[in-house]
Parts: sequence; C-alpha cells; structure tokens
Amino acid sequence: MCQVFVSADPHLYQSRARSVRLHGVATSIRLENLFWNVLDTIARRDGLGVPQLCTKLYDELIEARGQVDNFASFLRVCCGRYLALQLSGGIPSDVSIPIASLNAQRVLATEHWPMAMLAAVPASAAQVRAA
Repeated sequence: MCQVFVSADPHLYQSRARSVRLHGVATSIRLENLFWNVLDTIARRDGLGVPQLCTKLYDELIEARGQVDNFASFLRVCCGRYLALQLSGGIPSDVSIPIASLNAQRVLATEHWPMAMLAAVPASAAQVRAA
C-alpha cells in the first residue's frame, strides 16, 4: 500500500515559500509544490495569477469569517476541496470552464468526500479494546 504514496515525485512534497501581496502588504506563504501547482490551475481557470487568487480567497474568507487564523492551511484545504469536487463532478475537469461561472450551490451539492473521510477515521482506543 505505501508504495502508492512513497513513489510520489519528491518535488511535489518539497515546500517553498512565495511572497504574496495582500492589499499592499507583503506576506510569505509556505506550501508544498503540489499545492502551488493546484492553486496555479485554479487561478488560470479564472484568468488570474496565483497572487491574485490568494488575495481573492483572503478577502472572501475575511468577509465570510471575519478573520484568518491559518491562511496556508486554508489554501491547502481549498486545493483538497477543488480536487475532491472535480472527482465528484461538481467542478468540471475541463479547465477552460471558469470556476466563477459555476453555480456554487450546485457544486457544493456534489460534495460527498467529508462523510467518506469521517468513515475512514480510526476508532478510538476504547472502541478497539472493546472489540
């Protein structure tokens, strides 16, 4: 089983920091190259660069939540959700279709992976001992 994961190109899990300006303030974001690649794909779908996408996501997160606790983690989750929503059919695999053109409610209605992830969470030690 592990061979499926350990055979990944080491370049994908090497991290690198990129400097991004959020409203004129330079900030450094450190992510693994895999996530930078996914963010680039997301950005290009809507005719944006990665810095513009980061600013847009930051602004929308502030508007929705009022604060940003861990922006790098938020970006990783965005990448995971993007890939999961592609697998579920909510986001078309055709990258010429901008994400901004999609109906968000319809896209989110296809999101099934969080329940699958909950089913994959290991049982607690008490449950294991009781078995």
